[in-house]
Amino acid sequence: MKEGFRQAMAWLHTWAGLTFGWLLFAIFLTGTLAYFKDETSHWMQPEIPARSVSSEASLALAQDYLQQHAAGASRWIIELPNAREPALSVRWQQSPAKPGERGQLTAKLLDPQTGREVQARDTQGGEFFYRFHFQLQMPYPWGRWLSTIAAMVMFVALISGIITHKKIFKDFFTFRPRKGQRSWLDGHNAVGVLVLPFHLMITYSSLVIFMSMVMPASILASYNGDAKAFFSEVFPATNIMESAGKPTPLPPLAPMLEKAREQWSGGQVGRVTVNNPGDANASVVLARDGSDRVVHDFGSAVTFNGVTGQLLAATPAQPLPMAIAGSFYGLHMGHFAGPVLRWLYFVCGLAGTAMIGTGLVIWLGKRQLKHAKSGVMPFELRLVEVLNIASMSGLVIAVAVFFWANRLLPLEMTERAGWEVNSFFIAWGLSLVHALVRRGRTAWVEQLTLAALLLGAVPLLNALTTPWHLGVTLITGDWAMAGFDLTSLVSGLFLAWAAWKMQRGAETDAVRQRSRPITLEQEAN
Repeated sequence: MKEGFRQAMAWLHTWAGLTFGWLLFAIFLTGTLAYFKDETSHWMQPEIPARSVSSEASLALAQDYLQQHAAGASRWIIELPNAREPALSVRWQQSPAKPGERGQLTAKLLDPQTGREVQARDTQGGEFFYRFHFQLQMPYPWGRWLSTIAAMVMFVALISGIITHKKIFKDFFTFRPRKGQRSWLDGHNAVGVLVLPFHLMITYSSLVIFMSMVMPASILASYNGDAKAFFSEVFPATNIMESAGKPTPLPPLAPMLEKAREQWSGGQVGRVTVNNPGDANASVVLARDGSDRVVHDFGSAVTFNGVTGQLLAATPAQPLPMAIAGSFYGLHMGHFAGPVLRWLYFVCGLAGTAMIGTGLVIWLGKRQLKHAKSGVMPFELRLVEVLNIASMSGLVIAVAVFFWANRLLPLEMTERAGWEVNSFFIAWGLSLVHALVRRGRTAWVEQLTLAALLLGAVPLLNALTTPWHLGVTLITGDWAMAGFDLTSLVSGLFLAWAAWKMQRGAETDAVRQRSRPITLEQEAN
């Protein structure tokens, strides 16, 4: 019975990993890239200078700009710059033409040191990877549903993998290089055990984040089927007074920042919203930045009178259930992480991606051994082979093409940001066609080589198309730009090494795989 249970878990682990493995690889890789989404966005909008400025000075510049260009707006929204996001973003909403309608929203990017408009190129930047990670470029809510189902399957695969590998911690210290399938299995076990706590945390927290979407029964039962009533109670909207139609000067906004910090025991302000600016019923809402603590406090804000500057209200402390949910959200997103911890998140994410990829390679390799002598591969194995190549090396090519499109597409191009995304999917689709035309190891080597060239040449591409090359960014201390170039170069070198190893070990691996077949169940025993 005991062995039968473990064998059943091995079967569950294998097939859960296979059926959703390709999707999970994409989710993990893009989610890992999203940990540096602000730095990626900065590289993809190099026109925005990275400068060290105070929040008070930036807010004063934003207020001056809006008073000159949006004095008659019904609402101002100011996103303050920080260490990772250098842009000072301002938006304003015009008064609606008719009651019940929403006024037109205008957005501008400002230099946080001078207050002048910055004409940055149109791009989604790192936000694309973040959105794709949980929405899969699908209409709401289908992408979120599919990614959440994939997360549940991942959680099942992790638990079943722990049960299957009774020597799981011994396997962590075992790696036998140049042993064909055994090396792949050793690598799979090692990366799985090395960051197992991270895998469990990131997978379970993703389920908690979308719990109200996938498990709404208790909400619907408690609120008589009215889910909106639940969200209105949990996330109450700010009570905004109607405009009085009486012009009244708006006081300086910068002094309100220190008052907000006092309310939050040193917490920083991320966004400032001014309702009815320049009116007798003006109000100022300062929302807390989520990067200064692990527990994410949904909707934490303080409200000031927009005429006298008096503190009107502050969001009450979170109840325990919301604090627990906020802690899972904060751990998953990693906004609180400093540079070192963010890199640790990044490395753990890559390890999770590698664990999924090696699992897919192991599944196919074990079954290919049975057909090695005949040289004829069944259709289903050939399909898995094609999907493995396109979902892994093809996805890396697509990511690199996304960066190249940012530098090569004309700056004045209509819907430029959309075409960057289109370039990503076109490249990914072409990699699938290539995997269908070329076979096995040849396709792997060619795609890994192309990915290595594209990523390795990113610093050169940046130097040829912009003045913000490594010779400038390293001297000026723009570590986000420089780090992106250097990381791309290192990634290209690693992929070149992987392509070389795969090409060099082709005949040796084939011989070893024929002489030493291994299964996941045998290794587990």
